[in-house]
Amino acid sequence: MSSDNPFGAGNQQETEEPVTGLDPWWVVGLVDGEGCFSVAIHRNTRYARRTGGWQLAPVFQVYQHEKERELLHRVQSHFGCGSVVSKGPQSRVLTYTVTSRRQIEQHILPFFERYRPLVKGSDFDRFAEIVRSMQRKEHFEPAGFDRLVRLAYAMNAQGKQRSRPIEAVLQGSSETVRQAPW
Repeated sequence: MSSDNPFGAGNQQETEEPVTGLDPWWVVGLVDGEGCFSVAIHRNTRYARRTGGWQLAPVFQVYQHEKERELLHRVQSHFGCGSVVSKGPQSRVLTYTVTSRRQIEQHILPFFERYRPLVKGSDFDRFAEIVRSMQRKEHFEPAGFDRLVRLAYAMNAQGKQRSRPIEAVLQGSSETVRQAPW
């Protein structure tokens, strides 16, 4: 008997077992509980002419206590990209991190599009839209940059962890980009 339920046994024969032995649904659960899809926004003078000095940087992360180091390395093997690093010099938390937009496009997005639903589904959808829009270089156009910044600020509890208000990013970038002579 076949099931339309993605968790049903009828769909399991279509699931490829990763080399790491991690069940893909288990990985989804781990990311829902301990992971994050985010887009960092930092100052970068190399982008002054195009975005008013702001750079968008997509990041995928999974956090674990250092005693779970091997687990994070298995997740890294599962995706075939990224790195495992300390969250900070005094922290006992490790982070599996993927910052390469190309690796995010090739490994992270297809996995989470295949294995749904995610509790963090709306953040993932925004994340995927931002990454793909950046691939099309939409972030270098004033309207595209504005749209992507707004999407980034709508992620992760409406951007409550951001160090600066959205207006600080959009105000300087909109004026500079619209006047840029390229």
